[in-house]
Amino acid sequence: MTAERRLRLGMVGGGEGAFIGAVHRMAARLDDRWTLVAGAFSSHRERSRAFGLDLGLDPDRSYGDFAEMARAEAARPDGIDAVAIVTPNAAHFAPARAFLEAGIAVICDKPLTTGMEEAKALSDLVARTGLPFVLTHNYSGYPMVRHARDLVARGVLGPIRVVQAEYAQDWLARDLPGNRQADWRGDPDRAGPGGALGDIATHAFHLAAFVTGETPVAVSAETSRFVPGRRLDDDVQVRLRWAGGARGQLWASQVAIGASNALRLRVIGADAALDWSQEEPDYLRFARLGEAPQVLRRGGPGLSPAAEAATRLPAGHPEGYLEGFAQIYADAADLILAHRAGQAPPDRLAGLPGVREGVEGVAFITAAVRSAASDGAWISLTEEAA
Repeated sequence: MTAERRLRLGMVGGGEGAFIGAVHRMAARLDDRWTLVAGAFSSHRERSRAFGLDLGLDPDRSYGDFAEMARAEAARPDGIDAVAIVTPNAAHFAPARAFLEAGIAVICDKPLTTGMEEAKALSDLVARTGLPFVLTHNYSGYPMVRHARDLVARGVLGPIRVVQAEYAQDWLARDLPGNRQADWRGDPDRAGPGGALGDIATHAFHLAAFVTGETPVAVSAETSRFVPGRRLDDDVQVRLRWAGGARGQLWASQVAIGASNALRLRVIGADAALDWSQEEPDYLRFARLGEAPQVLRRGGPGLSPAAEAATRLPAGHPEGYLEGFAQIYADAADLILAHRAGQAPPDRLAGLPGVREGVEGVAFITAAVRSAASDGAWISLTEEAA
């Protein structure tokens, strides 16, 4: 990768002990498209400075405050091209707003915000500034997920009838006092109104919308808190309706004993069906009505250009979680370079999750919480997102 193509990245959050911050840094570096040059890794200046030094950053660019970082980087001739926001959910809005107002593109972890008012405010700000904004729904970066989307878009499945999405984990099947990752995810002030709903169900929801090419229009939800004393849901079951007549179900649980990171999507049309599992990401199971099922493999013959463009290694060399994240960062780099050149983004970036998907994700959380509080009443997502 030439120096001209390598972009400068800043980071807010992701300091010592933060799992997702390290994932973002590795993913951004994987394709040699980004160099991390600045960060506000902690709200404590000295901790941020020390962490930045451990990463090899210039001490003057390890900030103790995201607002200071936004001002300073916007004023530098070698300032960052984008900021990655990897804080707990409640701390997404303020830094995103600050960097957009400073003229800097944003790459933000999901969910976009913890409420609709802030989500809509960011959407308006992105529209007003015209700046690139990318939401890191990393599972949409997998090659076989992109091939699944291509199959649906080309009409190979026929009219979609049924969509089944699930995301099961067991790491919160017991209370984990003192665990930093569990603590903030169970705190409504930091995580927002959804527990498993905001943490993992949003991934399953986006995956279903990404592959089908359509966002559900209504939900009916039931949420549960199985672990005593838990303040946010740890299991959620949602029915979904699409405008075209498709129906679906989404189950997300963090108390599903025996499950590690079991994200799965099945899409069934009138003519064919597909089935993808994150724990076997190189394979897409595909079946036409009346024919023997096939197992399509990443890197194999006959895949779509979208799948080929997201493939890094030869078939048989597994790709997974980091590569999916890396694809989002590679796409973000192409989006920002196109914006800088005043060009329309490449067609292959049409599905790259951004602020619109972020608003839809927050609408999903909000509607599901409302539905669960009303004994599963159907709630319109289009009205929530409007």
